[in-house]
Amino acid sequence: QVQLVEVGGGLVQPGGSLRLSCAASESSFSFNAMGWYRQTPGKQRELVATITSSSNTNYGDSVKGRFTISRDNAKNTVYLQMNSLKPEDTAVYYCNARRGLMSYWGQGTQVTVSS
Repeated sequence: QVQLVEVGGGLVQPGGSLRLSCAASESSFSFNAMGWYRQTPGKQRELVATITSSSNTNYGDSVKGRFTISRDNAKNTVYLQMNSLKPEDTAVYYCNARRGLMSYWGQGTQVTVSS
């Protein structure tokens, strides 16, 4: 069973930055794509950013220009650098990895943007 372990959530002031990391228990090359999604109470989980095995990236409209996704295949880890954070970025952030029809999720990490 694939395990994804997220690290890096917390409380930050508006305009601040955070970096999330997600370490996979298997080689990141084995996944078609890895990425981040987020969810707030009462809302559907939404795309934040994804990165494919060939390093093509895709971002949700609300984070374009502020967030950057990257990967370190030697460490089987994907990162999400979040800059210029806004209160509306507050959510539980989930790491995701896809392999064929299979989709794997981390346990989630809370990000709170508040003064």
